[in-house]
Amino acid sequence: MGALTVRQARRRYLILHGLRWLPSGLIIPVLVLLMQERGLSLPQIGLVTAAQGLLVLALELPTGGLSDAFGSRPVLVVAAVLNVLSLALFAVASSVLLFVLVFLLQGVYRALDSGPLDSWYVNAALAEDPDADLERGLGGAGTVTGLAVGLGALASGGLVALGPLGPVSALTLPVLVAVLAQLGALVALLALLVEVRPAGGRGALRASAREVPRAIGGAFGLLRRSRVLLALVLVEVFWGFGMVTFETLLPVRLAEVAGGATRAAALLGPAGSAAWIASAAGAALAVPLARRIGVAPAAALMRVLQGATVLGMGLLAGPAGVLAAYLACYLVHGASNPVHQGLLHRQVDGPYRTSVISLNSMMAQPAAALGGVALTALAGATSVSTAMLAGAVVLAAAAPLYLPAWRARPTGPDGTPTAQAAADGTRAAHGTPTAPTGPDGAPVGPAGAAVAAPGAGRPGD
Repeated sequence: MGALTVRQARRRYLILHGLRWLPSGLIIPVLVLLMQERGLSLPQIGLVTAAQGLLVLALELPTGGLSDAFGSRPVLVVAAVLNVLSLALFAVASSVLLFVLVFLLQGVYRALDSGPLDSWYVNAALAEDPDADLERGLGGAGTVTGLAVGLGALASGGLVALGPLGPVSALTLPVLVAVLAQLGALVALLALLVEVRPAGGRGALRASAREVPRAIGGAFGLLRRSRVLLALVLVEVFWGFGMVTFETLLPVRLAEVAGGATRAAALLGPAGSAAWIASAAGAALAVPLARRIGVAPAAALMRVLQGATVLGMGLLAGPAGVLAAYLACYLVHGASNPVHQGLLHRQVDGPYRTSVISLNSMMAQPAAALGGVALTALAGATSVSTAMLAGAVVLAAAAPLYLPAWRARPTGPDGTPTAQAAADGTRAAHGTPTAPTGPDGAPVGPAGAAVAAPGAGRPGD
């Protein structure tokens, strides 16, 4: 088959993107609750989930050259097969060791799956039309992601409400359906992803591997030279640690106030769908807010507000109060991403942009692993509310790290932001970097970066 038109590439990209995220939506509401049903304590769950984050951290950059060397299609096929295996094992796992294996498989899957589909779309579109409107497809991917995860979460709640079915528990049903959904995504990938490229071979792989240390060194060099950039990357450490509160602890907290795990899982289905809508609304609200008070102040305000919403999840009584705080948390979460990424991009120029963005994202992985261990252990020793309070403080504590970016904004002779700074701020609020391409010509940043979402970093993600 010949090269695809831009329209064909965009349509296939959006279909594959939606199918990739549908299993995530099915898994998110039952992830923690199912492990508890199988006998794992909260501290054990924290240790198990840490395995994925640490493995992604180790493999994120080394696996980046695989797609360049061998093409997006074979890498994505291997990733999809690993996801099928991990979800199938998750459906039957009943011991800590097996759950660790599930999350190790997920770590390899996520490292392989991070980026090749976006790169395939960009390459296919530019091969047909060098002036192709890439933002239309990349922006549409965010919408499709929200719809797919929301639909999956809603279906997950319905499946839990229908169960149990024979020997299959109510919480296991969404996992089995997620296995089928991932098999369907694999079939669609084989049918729709057409890639025309010269064979890379071992020589290309060795060349890509040799570039990895240089890119990592260049990225760390930029961090050493830029106080502003270092502070922005450190925000991700606080963010990753604190996100454990609404990814791992929220289902347990909801089960406490709702009267049981099954009831909580049924509520989390529609709540997860609503959370994606709230996140999209937050991203839209970030634009007028950043225009009014500035990008860096808006980013700092979001950190404080997110801490407050997590505090609400830990202290409010009843399912309605906890879920209201949960939705508010994702409203703020959606507003935080574009302003943070915009600030980050304006500090990076030259050949190491993609490496710095990857480094920023990677900082959340060890922080999330540490948060998973520390906060679940604290919850087990005291209470879930106490652990959420600790996580809320950590989230809010990141706000001062935006001060260097605020002070460094370009100003005119009268001390007001220059027109260029204002334009950059507007683009950042929209999630558009000042220089929107990386060394390979592919868009990077908010349109192509992994945006934190309900259940991010868990099986199926």
